[in-house]
Amino acid sequence: MTGFGGFALRRAVGAVITLLAISVIVYVVFYVTPGNVAQITCGPRCSPEQVHQVSQQLRLDDPLYLRYWHFLSGIFAGQDYSTGTSVAHCSAPCLGLSYQSDQQVTRIILTKLPVSMSLVIGAMVLWLILGVGTGILSAWRRGRFTERALTGLTLAGMSTPVFVIGLVLMIVVCGQLELLPFPEYVSFSDDPEQWAWNLLLPWFTLALAEAAYFARMTRASMLETLAEDHIRTFRAYGVGDRSIVGRHALRGALAPIIALNANDFGSAVGGAVLIETLFGLPGIGQELVHAVTVVDLPVVVGMVLVIGFFVVLANAVADVLYAVADRRVVLT
Repeated sequence: MTGFGGFALRRAVGAVITLLAISVIVYVVFYVTPGNVAQITCGPRCSPEQVHQVSQQLRLDDPLYLRYWHFLSGIFAGQDYSTGTSVAHCSAPCLGLSYQSDQQVTRIILTKLPVSMSLVIGAMVLWLILGVGTGILSAWRRGRFTERALTGLTLAGMSTPVFVIGLVLMIVVCGQLELLPFPEYVSFSDDPEQWAWNLLLPWFTLALAEAAYFARMTRASMLETLAEDHIRTFRAYGVGDRSIVGRHALRGALAPIIALNANDFGSAVGGAVLIETLFGLPGIGQELVHAVTVVDLPVVVGMVLVIGFFVVLANAVADVLYAVADRRVVLT
């Protein structure tokens, strides 16, 4: 197959292979860690007989490859789990049961995912507007005071930890000026206005931290594109600076911006732990840290796979956007 259909098929197959490789690596790494998982799950006061029973329920006595096969088959076909007195069915895609709460990992993820997606998507819109806009203005006003001022702000944003930005904004905006309430997550379906109002400060906190990198990347890409021969040709024909920057230079500089945004979006789904902890948002990042702390391996493995899925998906979408943004890119 050639053209876009063949490209999409190859990217889909590559994404599946990548996710399978991630699942193998993550599963092996976490399940060969030292420590008695059955003892940790049962608790310190359990007798050896109770620990052995928990080990059988969790199939910890099976070989590692067999446990992985059960895990993989559960994703595509579902799986039955023994709860001691009964058997519970976990529908596909089943990522297992939590050691700590006996809840389905898929259900836990679906509960936390809207919070993280709300945070990341809103912040992404802001960091693209702020970062790309700052980078374009800095490149356009090269050698002037505007560029030096924006470069200084960009370096300050890159060197300031995200939790410091969040604390300062919360103290000033919520505490001293009282412009916004202290964030408290509200579901979009319950109250869209309160959903946006309560997430505004976390959005700006994450966006300001990421926008600095986008501003630096955009400025470098714009300067490189503005130095190319076809841009000089446009200027020789009398095309205005605004038209050159907005219609020609920006389009040629979008490829690295798209790549950076794909990586940041995928990693931010589970990587915005500090933001979620600072503002009390019950998202995937905060749940992942808790699962690691209590050695809840099914939750850890399931969430790492979900984060990997978003990273792979974001990069696959970025590959398509390359060709849309720059006609010189050939889909292969």
